[in-house]
Amino acid sequence: MISVTSRRNVIWKLAGGLTALVCGHALEAGELPPTGGNPTAASAAPPARREKEPAAPEVALGERLFLETRFSQFFFAHSGGNANQPLAAGDPALAVTVTTTGTALPGPFAGQGMNCRACHLVGEHVSASSSASAGAIASTTAASTSGGTRTYADFARRSPIPAREDGRTVAVRHTPPMVNSFSASPGRTVFVHADGEFTSGRELAMSGFNGRNFGWLPHEHAKALAHVARIVRDDDGAGELAKKFGGAYSLVLAGTDPAIPSEFRLPAKFRLNVSEVSDTDILGRVGDFVAAYMDSLLFSRDAAGAYDGSPYDVFLRQNRLPRQPADGETDRAYSERLLGLLDARSDWQFVGPEAGAFKTHRQEFAFGKRELAGLKIFLRTPGNRGFAASNARQGGVGSCAACHAAPHFTDGGFHNTGVAQMEYDGIHGRGAFARLRIPSLLERAGRHDAFLPATAAHPRADGPFCDIPSARQPGRTDLGLWNVFANPDLPGPQAQLERVLAAGTGVATTAELLDRSVARFKTSTLRDLGHSAPYLHNGSRDTLADVVRFYQTTSALARAGQLRNAAPELKLIALAPEDVEPLTAFLHSLNEDYE
Repeated sequence: MISVTSRRNVIWKLAGGLTALVCGHALEAGELPPTGGNPTAASAAPPARREKEPAAPEVALGERLFLETRFSQFFFAHSGGNANQPLAAGDPALAVTVTTTGTALPGPFAGQGMNCRACHLVGEHVSASSSASAGAIASTTAASTSGGTRTYADFARRSPIPAREDGRTVAVRHTPPMVNSFSASPGRTVFVHADGEFTSGRELAMSGFNGRNFGWLPHEHAKALAHVARIVRDDDGAGELAKKFGGAYSLVLAGTDPAIPSEFRLPAKFRLNVSEVSDTDILGRVGDFVAAYMDSLLFSRDAAGAYDGSPYDVFLRQNRLPRQPADGETDRAYSERLLGLLDARSDWQFVGPEAGAFKTHRQEFAFGKRELAGLKIFLRTPGNRGFAASNARQGGVGSCAACHAAPHFTDGGFHNTGVAQMEYDGIHGRGAFARLRIPSLLERAGRHDAFLPATAAHPRADGPFCDIPSARQPGRTDLGLWNVFANPDLPGPQAQLERVLAAGTGVATTAELLDRSVARFKTSTLRDLGHSAPYLHNGSRDTLADVVRFYQTTSALARAGQLRNAAPELKLIALAPEDVEPLTAFLHSLNEDYE
């Protein structure tokens, strides 16, 4: 049977050469027993990587669909109606992989149409990564322009999309990493996309295959649906993906032919006779499979469910610190408890070269005094015991766990950290975003097409607040969640978004909640950031140090009342210049070898 990793390696080639008992808390399952003195190499090393289990058939099929290039509008327009016709020339948007400096890498899907993987890369550009000496944290900018591993992200600030009549050639936002994107703490809704447009991978996949990133314009929804269904029905099994993933789609989906390899034979509940169901049924099942695949994209955890792949995780494990919240404990409360344990101790077993070396990052596998100092800054808030609010402005207060609580390092919610304002003001002048006229709920509802993004129901909508700011078009910007909340064309996430926006505020009306949604974007995880530069939803920061300095700026603006609709958590950040280096070092210690 073929593991997920093995199949990835196959597809990269197909794509053209690619491609503790401490303070009353018991020792957790999977942690090291108490040891004295300096750690040995054996005790310090991260746990041995477990062999990946073979993927379930529905996950395997989801990976195949994730790689499928024929669902694109470009293939539709250039294949002469033949689902199995090789293209004479590929979509120009896929000729190269764009990087932050404009230095292009060979496109892994050059000569083909758009697929999901073109923007959510993994190892396609590993061979392009230049070598660097170990011992220092490498520039993230260099890493993002010379290839390397990705956690299902790409290298561009805003990803290229197929050119069409609307004149758009790049996406509105930076492509976020997908690993861990579909996991959350118990009871928490998983929102997908930076603006919360979806609450499941299924919805995301179905919309994506019919959407602008695949080249389809809003009024072409029905045409796109029919095209996807036709590719599934008419696939003859002769293509390279079919040869590696069990045969023609109709054969694999039916699931009964004894010729189907066992690793691709679907359980009865997933089977589908494509000749007897509607186009919508086919797209829905395609969404199910892609969602199963995306759900499988996770960072390394041990048998107890604790993260174990990064130097930070190893530091916690070998010092017998809790790596997960206790039963009934929130992530925020766990993070506060962890800081208390860190402040109460001074005898640390640090992680050093004896733990091994990274294969996919140009840095040492290490967690030392510098990283520990950064972790404490990360976790500390003005209200933490021993750190009074009166001296918070002296620095050393990251308050990062307010939104990025351990162990997942994301709350999965939405916050305005000033990204949209900084970009807009950088183009139109200081204070321009504060003066930007944003319509009320009533006005927006009365002029839907003038203010909201285009959808199949409103294909001519202008979407001025879901756009890339430019000097030529004042008034156009990206307000994130504002575009989705209370949007009648997007009913799916509304109940969950209302709960998130109203939580702890006392705000009740939809109009008030809409005002609170301005420029709020989803909180991404901080795990393995070295594989997803550039950063922020607009890709505007190249290094982690740049991001930390960004928060120095926007937190000061928030405290001065100069950041429109600022997240209240920003006012609790107090970072001195000397805090940047240790905090950045800690963030790098969250890297792991994702392959």
